[in-house]
Order: sequence, then C-alpha cells, then structure tokens
Amino acid sequence: MAGSPSRAAGRRLQLPLLCLFLQGATAVLFAVFVRYNHKTDAALWHRSNHSNADNEFYFRYPSFQDVHAMVFVGFGFLMVFLQRYGFSSVGFTFLLAAFALQWSTLVQGFLHSFHGGHIHVGVERPQLEKSKHRQGSVYHSDLFAMIGTIFLWIFWPSFNAALTALGAGQHRTALNTYYSLAASTLGTFALSALVGEDGRLDMVHIQNAALAGGVVVGTSSEMMLTPFGALTAGFLAGTVSTLGYKFFRPILESKFKVQDTCGVHNLHGMPGVLGALLGVLVAGLATHEAYGDGLESVFPLIAEGQRSATSQAMHQLFGLFVTLMFASVGGGLGGLLLKLPFLDSPPDSQCYEDQVHWQVPGEHEDKAQRPLRVEEADTQA
Repeated sequence: MAGSPSRAAGRRLQLPLLCLFLQGATAVLFAVFVRYNHKTDAALWHRSNHSNADNEFYFRYPSFQDVHAMVFVGFGFLMVFLQRYGFSSVGFTFLLAAFALQWSTLVQGFLHSFHGGHIHVGVERPQLEKSKHRQGSVYHSDLFAMIGTIFLWIFWPSFNAALTALGAGQHRTALNTYYSLAASTLGTFALSALVGEDGRLDMVHIQNAALAGGVVVGTSSEMMLTPFGALTAGFLAGTVSTLGYKFFRPILESKFKVQDTCGVHNLHGMPGVLGALLGVLVAGLATHEAYGDGLESVFPLIAEGQRSATSQAMHQLFGLFVTLMFASVGGGLGGLLLKLPFLDSPPDSQCYEDQVHWQVPGEHEDKAQRPLRVEEADTQA
C-alpha cells in the first residue's frame, strides 16, 4: 500500500519532474562548459606526439573502477540491513550516485579545472517512533549488508589512493589503508565480543566498525605514517567505532532524539575526527630526512621552505574546524530543506518501507508483511 490517493498522485509527478529537471539542467551546463582535456581529446593528444602508453588513463582507470564499485555496490548493499528497505537502499543509492558523478564533474571542474571558459575533463533530526520497528534487521538482510561491507573493505585502499600522486605516494597510501583496515577489523571483533551480550558478536558492529580503519587514515595515508602507525590508528578507530555503536548511539536516541539509522556518526564522524587529528600529528613530524625528495609531492610548501612542519600541522587543524563548520551548516540547511511541504516527506509510520516508493513482489498476497496502516495518526518526519 503506497498511501492515500492524493499522496500517491503527488508522488507520481515528484520524482519524474525532479529527475528531468536535474538531468536537463546538468546537460545544459555540460553543453556550455565541459570539454575533453588534452589527454582525452583526439586532436590534442595526437598533436603532442604521445604514445597511447603515456596516457594516464591506463594508470588511473583501475582506481576509477574500484571507487565506483565501492559507491554502487558497497554503500548500496551496506544499507540493506533494514528489513523492509532493501529496494530503496540499493535503488536510491544508484540514483543519487548517477546524479552525483555528473554534479561533481561540474563542481570540481569550476574549482580545479576551469580555464578558457570551459571545464576540461578526463579520468582524474527526525523523530520516527512509529517506524522504529522497521529499523531492525533480519538474518538475510544482515547477510546481504555484509556483501556491501566486504566490497568496501576490499576497495577502500583504491578509494584513498585514487587522487594521490602516482608512484611511491599512491603505493604508500594503499598499504597504509590496507593495514589500518586489517587492524580495525580485529579491534572490532575483539570489542564486539567484549561488550556483547554473553560474549557474542553483534553484526551491526562488524558491518560498520570494521571499515573505520579506512576512514581514520583518509588524511594521513599518503604521509609517512609507517605500517606500525597504520595498525595502531586502525585498531583505535575500530575500537572507538564499536564503542560508539554500543553506548553512544542509544544515548543519541534516548537523550537527544537523534536517530542515526546508518551509524554515520560512529563509522565516519568519530573516526573522521580522529583521522584529522592524526593528520595534524603526522604533518607536524614531517622532515626532509623522513621524506627525502618525496617531500615535495606530499608537502610542497614545506619542501620549498615556505612553511614549517608546525605551520603545516596548524593548517591541518584549521581544516578540521572548517570541515566541521561546513558539515554543521550544510546539515542544518539540508534538514530545513527536507521539511519543506512540497517535498512531501513520508509520514512517520511509513518511513523505512519499500512499498511507499517501489512495487514489491507479493505485496498483496504475502501475509507475513503487515500492510501500512494509512489510517493511523501520523507525524511528519
């Protein structure tokens, strides 16, 4: 059941109109501003007398594929733990990612690749008490969510290394991420059993906190973190994330009425802040002796003598505060936007339910699925 007839009629137009508007606006901006860069344009590439083997595509495309596998498969399936929200988890991740990759081309192009009037491209708080029963998982939904976890775990080194300089920096980034993920996995299993009921593991911890190692070295993985440093950071991140899921998440729900369904604060928030502070520490320890000629690719201003290691560390710390400011303002504006009436947010009792937006097989015959009760009093999310 998808809701009242008037709500269903409105929903019939909302998504098509939104998709058509966004795709149309993006297409116009692409037509006006986006062009191939010199490594992609047929005439410009061959005019420079390069061989095909010199094209950066052959070095970058494997990472390009890995990152897209993370986004479309990893993050999509990670969210299917919600027992009646699997279609939406995978389907809407697919939709949002397809638009985001176009929009990111424009935003990054205007910020980094805009010259000659064109962008040159290449491969480079809701209170949902009535829906609380749907936030749980069942055996098969947790099993499918682990597919997402495994994909993310495997491809996270490529994710962190994709934008780093080719050579030693990219190699070092992949290794540091790899070891950090391994250590966070062991830390997660250890803490989950330690704080779990009767010493048993909690699948929510394993699905999420095991990935905290990839988050915590996001800033410092290109630096001379050392394998020992990567292991230490990963184990600490897995520990902190697991404790967040066990103890801090219930406090957010009971005391502050904040429902972090996907555990973003525990997987990305706390390990992300921890990783930023780790970046401050490692940047402050950067020396010519440790990096040699590689210092120029990681900290060019230090290599050129324009900035000290201490000054670089302070800039890293300032970057953390700027990030938190943008996150707070952006999150607040996003919340206000979602409360606008014309967006027709689903009522409380219909959240986390695939039948609101999808045709679910057997929805009329399956007695095991309790139909939505439209008549019950709803509170807007």
